Amino acid sequence: MVGRMSTLEDVIEGKDYSFPVEEEAVLEYWKETNAFKEQLRRSEGRPEYVFYDGPPFATGLPHYGHILAGTIKDVVTRFACSTGHHVTRRFGWDCHGLPVEYEIDKKLGIKGKDHVLQFGIDKYNEECRSIVMRYSKEWEKTVKRTGRWIDFENDYKTLDRNFMESVWWVFHELWQKNLVYKGFKVMPYSTACNTPLSNFEAGLDYRDVSDPAVMISFPIIGCSLGASLVAWTTTPWTLPSNLALCVNPDFSYVYARGPEGNVFVVAEARLSEIPGAVNKRKGGRQESLADGWEVVKTVLGKDLEGLRYKPMFTFFEEDKKDTAFKVCCDAYVSDESGTGVVHQAPAYGEDDYRVCIANGVVKKGDDLPDPVDANGCFCHPVTEPFRGKHVKDADKDLIASIKNMGRLIDNSRIVHSYPYCWRSHTPLIYKAVASYFVKVEDIKTQLLANNKQTRWVPSYVQEKRFHNWLENAHDWAISRNRYWGTPIPVWCSEDGEEVRVFGSIDELESATGKKLSDIHRHFIDHLEVPSRRGSEFPPLRRVEDVFDCWFESGAMPYAQQHYPFENKEHFESKIFPANFIAEGLDQTRGWFYTLMVLSTALFDRPAFQNLVCNGLVLAADGKKMSKSLKNYPDPNEILDKYGADALRLYLINSPVVRAEPLRFKEEGVFAVLKDLFLPWYNAYRFLVQNVKRVELDTGQAFNPFSANGGSKNVLDRWIASATASLVLFVRDEMDNYRLYTVVPRLVSFIGQLTNIYVRYNRSRLKGKNGTEDTLHALTALYDVLLTLCKTMAPFTPFFVEKMYQNLRRCLPDGGETEPSVHFCAFPEPSLDALDCRVETSVGRMQGIIEIGRQIRERNNKALKTPLKRIIVVHPDGGFLADLQGELQCYVTEELNVQKLETCSDPIKFATLRAEPNFALLGKRLGKEISEVAIAVKKMSQEDLLCFQRSGSVVLCGHTLSSNDISIKHEFRIPDGYAKNDIDAASGDEGAMVILELTVDQKLLDSGAARELINRLQKLRKSVGLQASDNIFIFFEAKAGAEAHSNEALIRMLKADETYLKASLGCELRHVSMMPTHAVKLASDACMLSNGASLMVTLTLPCVFFNERALLLASENSKDLSAAVSAVMISQDFTAMRADTQKHNGTITINVDGRTVTLHEGEEFMLP
Repeated sequence: MVGRMSTLEDVIEGKDYSFPVEEEAVLEYWKETNAFKEQLRRSEGRPEYVFYDGPPFATGLPHYGHILAGTIKDVVTRFACSTGHHVTRRFGWDCHGLPVEYEIDKKLGIKGKDHVLQFGIDKYNEECRSIVMRYSKEWEKTVKRTGRWIDFENDYKTLDRNFMESVWWVFHELWQKNLVYKGFKVMPYSTACNTPLSNFEAGLDYRDVSDPAVMISFPIIGCSLGASLVAWTTTPWTLPSNLALCVNPDFSYVYARGPEGNVFVVAEARLSEIPGAVNKRKGGRQESLADGWEVVKTVLGKDLEGLRYKPMFTFFEEDKKDTAFKVCCDAYVSDESGTGVVHQAPAYGEDDYRVCIANGVVKKGDDLPDPVDANGCFCHPVTEPFRGKHVKDADKDLIASIKNMGRLIDNSRIVHSYPYCWRSHTPLIYKAVASYFVKVEDIKTQLLANNKQTRWVPSYVQEKRFHNWLENAHDWAISRNRYWGTPIPVWCSEDGEEVRVFGSIDELESATGKKLSDIHRHFIDHLEVPSRRGSEFPPLRRVEDVFDCWFESGAMPYAQQHYPFENKEHFESKIFPANFIAEGLDQTRGWFYTLMVLSTALFDRPAFQNLVCNGLVLAADGKKMSKSLKNYPDPNEILDKYGADALRLYLINSPVVRAEPLRFKEEGVFAVLKDLFLPWYNAYRFLVQNVKRVELDTGQAFNPFSANGGSKNVLDRWIASATASLVLFVRDEMDNYRLYTVVPRLVSFIGQLTNIYVRYNRSRLKGKNGTEDTLHALTALYDVLLTLCKTMAPFTPFFVEKMYQNLRRCLPDGGETEPSVHFCAFPEPSLDALDCRVETSVGRMQGIIEIGRQIRERNNKALKTPLKRIIVVHPDGGFLADLQGELQCYVTEELNVQKLETCSDPIKFATLRAEPNFALLGKRLGKEISEVAIAVKKMSQEDLLCFQRSGSVVLCGHTLSSNDISIKHEFRIPDGYAKNDIDAASGDEGAMVILELTVDQKLLDSGAARELINRLQKLRKSVGLQASDNIFIFFEAKAGAEAHSNEALIRMLKADETYLKASLGCELRHVSMMPTHAVKLASDACMLSNGASLMVTLTLPCVFFNERALLLASENSKDLSAAVSAVMISQDFTAMRADTQKHNGTITINVDGRTVTLHEGEEFMLP
């Protein structure tokens, strides 16, 4: 590396650095080098880290929820690769099901099954096929733009023949295990999509809606009181199918007569719901019957069982007169709403169906009264004006009809939470449908046990939400009476006596004699399977159903591998179960559930080991993100404006990674850029600038691996230890999948790097203590930045790649072995560098500095004004020793004080006062808190000092810790000081900072010197000078300045000469010394706080001549002397200085064949 004069390339100022533009350049670099595939190639042969990607639909564009989940997946899999694993990452596509069909229904105007059949299932399915990958390119573009590395070329699609065949195998295995049955069940039903939904699908979209809430009367047949049972319902459309009423057998029911003689039967606890029956409670008084009302009779619910009543509608009266229209009893009836009487329509309620079966109202297997077609419209035997209307639209007419019958007791509305179809966004109804079910209830014990074998982040989702869902899980309806999906491989005889289930395409081909290139419905529905009972029996035909798309996604671990038809040994030994999966909280009842059910049913083990569950990303106003409302910024706009890294860190550093909701705010993304990336970039830029400066000064390439021994500087040791601690922390947190803890720690570390290490070491990095010390500091900073690149590569893949491409130029082989940071191993922390004491001391020092700044601020003492003395009080003697030693210069410089003193005895400067932590102690001690609080407040000064040292104390029989008692320091002004002369403030761990605030002339002059340095730095910046650019500075007293001003200037320059030279990197020279050939860069007039007034001029570095000595060396020839000086003036100053040093302080000039040898310090000077 020696001899290579420029290791690091120049970098632009932070304000000019465009993160999005640079990310595009990195994307191009990855594309040119095929970086993702190269990473996979390099990691071949390592242990496999298995990741399953949950398949999204490509019929819609990716949103923040997808970007969030994709970022989590990318972070974890990149980390796994960097820690010694091979990670196959295949993208998956969900291609079947309602989302696709719904789009085609809208496109073609299809309203139901009849329309599909008229159009043709073959044409319909091919229409579906044509759009399944509609937005795949947009997906690929967005996913890649966010920095996610995943394989799109070898993706899996649920519509692929091999995938579908494995789904058949899964179903066949469940059938063989007797875990599948065909049943009749009341299920959530989407009338818009003509299909039932599973319970977890129904739970995806609940909304607060206003529905009718009606009370209707059912006259009791043969009742001597002429009484009517009163039922309450929010679904009037179910009343035409009413077959029974249900009461709770243990509740008290009253026969209540009203002023008009009507007798109503309701639960006693609900009588107040009958309009006008009860005087409402006022001022704490008990409810009482209204005037004209009386309770005629009180009975238990079980006494009402078997009573018969007059049907509301007669559509099913003839068919069901022998078994229906009677009162049943069941404990599910509640007295928390309604009347305590529930009307039963077995085709539209799960409890209704159960109660009616149990009471013989209907028989299992019989047709149910269900006058609602697949589109949710009334049909035969319901008559006009209801027939043909959607049930929800018919409510109004039904209520009017009931009113005309004289049986409407009350008509109001209720706002309640109601399920909507997650795809069509229309209200669901509950409807009895035939479906294939997986016997989830039979394997509930295994499901609960397998759930405990997994690790979820956050754990409460697993332990509460998911556990409770499994505890209450019902059998899973897996079939849909739809078209575009994997057909259920069941062939059945007309009489239902013979059923064949096929687990492979080969089996079906053998049974039918047909070769199959595709197994969607329109390719196999016509196939007949000969009956095994003999040729006299008709052939078997396939059932119409297709699999629910959730069944397909739950089968993806097997189907993406075409298991068991291919990759059987590989799958069973290496890639099942997955090490890791991640999706949103909504998948608790979706993909996470179906994965667990199928893996448990097939292999009695979970399908995954680790799961990260994220929350929902909402709009800034807390509402769901909506395209129509335009209440969120387009993701592509955010990526183009701030870059992917900023968006990634914003999402990961939020509650959403702990499964809590996030209100997305654009300013939050900007804050990440401003507070984290720009300081990080500026620290990197500072390194580059000073490396280049040192290389120019020394003529040697920077080699961070050639430092002579470890640095003894305390901040070098501190940043090395802090970096090692960071690496250990990130490794541990990532091993435990706690992504959300990493970014706050990173923000803190970047703050320490820029605000402590770079800020406090600026003069060292610029060469204040000589080249060797500068190289130590630069090497330390280089090591930190390189380690940070490797540590943060999974989180911020673009920024660290850009930085690494420059930093690797300093590596021994120029980084050719590892041309991308994403090929590097996760850094091993330098355990030798760990130094808990130095980390603690520097952290405490920073706290002391912050307190000192606060004291200055509240006393209006600007930081530019030097102060005489700071006293630090702290109970830790080791820390105080560090402050008096290695850390002293940083405190005095940052706080601009001349002297630092320490003290371990707070009694010298303060009175200690103890305060009990009432919130903590109250919970623990209860009533005894009063006695303990008094004892705490009575603790003596000596008691409090002992408590500070030991960390515990026993009071009133209770052991109290530092969490239970806080100690306050009340500052006492020392003798000899006025109130305005001194001030103090307390910090953590018993720290106290005391500042003397009096200022004398010497301090004022020192403050003026500090001001001058600040003015000169601003002047440098105004003409575009970099930190590495050398200049000369000349001054003169401002023309016309008064005598006292000149005196102040002379006094300041003399007193602070050393400080000024060290801070500016050069001497301040009087303008009389400025050569006439000096190139002026800028001039400025400075008026300083001590009264000094001067004019300063910046020039390029230039050679100084001793004219007389130069003339002698030029053989007293003025022409030759002028020519020699002209040649030297024309040369590059830095190069000339390097050449002079190389030749031991001499330089030889040739002019017109004449040679002149000059000596530095005699004929010329190069300051």
